[in-house]
Amino acid sequence: MLDKLSEIEKSALDALESVQDASSLDAWRVAHLGRSSPLMTVFSELGKLSKEERPTVGQAANRVKVALEAALAEKTESVKRSALERSLNEGKLDVTLPGRPIHRGRLHPSTQQLRRVLAILAEMGFQVYTSREVETDEINFQLLNFPPHHPARDMQDTLYIEAGERGENPILLRTHTSPGQIHAMREFAAMNPKDPPPIRIALPGMCFRAEQITARSEVQFNQVEGLAVGKGITFSDLKGTLIEFAHRMFGQNARTRFRASYFPFTEPSAEMDVECFVCGGKGCAVCKNSGWLEILGSGMVHPTVLQNGGYDPKIYSGFAWGMGPERQLMLRYKIEDIRYFWGNDIRFLEQF
Repeated sequence: MLDKLSEIEKSALDALESVQDASSLDAWRVAHLGRSSPLMTVFSELGKLSKEERPTVGQAANRVKVALEAALAEKTESVKRSALERSLNEGKLDVTLPGRPIHRGRLHPSTQQLRRVLAILAEMGFQVYTSREVETDEINFQLLNFPPHHPARDMQDTLYIEAGERGENPILLRTHTSPGQIHAMREFAAMNPKDPPPIRIALPGMCFRAEQITARSEVQFNQVEGLAVGKGITFSDLKGTLIEFAHRMFGQNARTRFRASYFPFTEPSAEMDVECFVCGGKGCAVCKNSGWLEILGSGMVHPTVLQNGGYDPKIYSGFAWGMGPERQLMLRYKIEDIRYFWGNDIRFLEQF
């Protein structure tokens, strides 16, 4: 039996020398260390031996098994190294090549600018208030002093969800964030109808208009509404607030100007311009060769709007504005076309 074990060991080790790959190695393991292998057969026949032979043969069988397992482990490492060397030789790696860049996600530039605007307004004491994008004609127009057949409605091409006659209060996508004024004033007024609390809020959100897309206008755009209502608020407060905002956004040397305008929900009304940073005030396509770019419309809240919101216009006054964050981005980074923001061109978006 001892001679048989020596023959088993020698045969197994000789066969292991010719193994060159993982599949052959696994086949060798099954053939020489598996349950049906000659070595395992010796273990199963130990019970047939005499008491004197059994310890000697058992020790020899264990020694052979340990030797074969050690040889298998050593051969396994050798096969792995050989496979790695072949892989490196067959497909050589140029370690001087630059690594593959990792594309990281980031906030959309419009979202970044929106957060920047709201951060500045928060420093100035304005609380963020959000309102819905789907509105009724009554909230979007009528309560903001747009009667059903008012010509000012032609200033905004509306996208209707449920069409109908103008007097039937159809459902639409809001054309501006101003409907949030009504929601906010009514909510605040409900706290104390006899003496409503003052309001100082910023209303961010997306607006929608069926307009022709140009370098300065889009079908959808972000807007930030500002609203302050209280006792003794004047137009000087409005100008001071907006000029301070412009200086914080564009720098203390930013030039601004106010121009008289008209909005049904404010009286008096004004538009605010900032000197065009794209052309330095010389005139370009972005500023229509005027040297100035409008960033917002503003004015004192119309008495009718105050009353519709639950505030007595004889006691309370207020101011409001609506600004476009995308146009401010165009000024800050000298962007010549507002369509870049929604074109999803990764080359543009990766710059922010």
